[in-house]
Amino acid sequence: MSLDPNIAVYLAQGGAGAAPDSLAAIRAATDLDLRRLHGAPEPVASVSDYEIPGAAGSPVALRVYLPVNAPASGARPAIVFAHGGGWCLCSVDLYDNPCRALANATGCMVLSVDYRLAPEHPFPTPLEDVYAALVWTTEHAVILGIDPARIAVGGDSAGANLAAGAALLARERSGPAIAHQLLMYPALDDRLSSASCGEFAEGYSLTLETMRFCWSTYLGEKSDADSDYAAPLRAQSLHGLPPATVMVCEFDPLRDEGVAYAQRLRGASVDASCITLEGMIHGCMHMLGLTPAARQLFDAAAAGLRQALRL
Repeated sequence: MSLDPNIAVYLAQGGAGAAPDSLAAIRAATDLDLRRLHGAPEPVASVSDYEIPGAAGSPVALRVYLPVNAPASGARPAIVFAHGGGWCLCSVDLYDNPCRALANATGCMVLSVDYRLAPEHPFPTPLEDVYAALVWTTEHAVILGIDPARIAVGGDSAGANLAAGAALLARERSGPAIAHQLLMYPALDDRLSSASCGEFAEGYSLTLETMRFCWSTYLGEKSDADSDYAAPLRAQSLHGLPPATVMVCEFDPLRDEGVAYAQRLRGASVDASCITLEGMIHGCMHMLGLTPAARQLFDAAAAGLRQALRL
């Protein structure tokens, strides 16, 4: 396939623009740039905010979306969702539009985790915050109207890394049970040595230089010994993990590591599908206002969850 024409125009016009020279400026520019791509927010049945205990009991915000087509009663399927942003950018506020669309597309309650960001809070704090949200959701499932047997964990980009890491932690810590992993264009390997990293290193919004910067903020001085949970593609074993839907963007430096992770999952007897989002670039979850073709991500998410969560 060729690059989506609307995305091609966006990139030709500068895409995200020149890189700011400080983390504070990068955060502000990212927030502004992505909001311009969102389009109108989708209505949902309700949005609720909670404060829950994260890693070591520190407070973490959780925003809960009930889809517009949710049944009035009964235990609902749910997705504990970690947003992207290279572990150092973005927030639940910035992901309000994408999470509304995800809830409506899948029919799942979406619980968006405002995990603490690196470098102020490097690995493993963001991961432990997401894991803590998964535990809290399971423990409060009945109160929230969630079916504890139909809880998925998901995310996009760095958030998909945290979702995959949380699944590994749940396996090692004997719970909570996870029905499915929804991994959207995941960042899984700090080595950044795949063929797609070279092919799409520049010119497709996310650059290889940016990914190196993001990994450095997340890992800090951590050694390779930490990479089982920090970089899930490097985990020694993927046996015993929940089924997974892995989505990769056709024009994305991270494409090949997502493909490789799905292959490794299948090699470990885990039911895993890998879906290529044709014509898309990294971050397309934010692009419903830029191109109709971005809808394929949400359609693929619904299809991936349909069987696992009995939607």
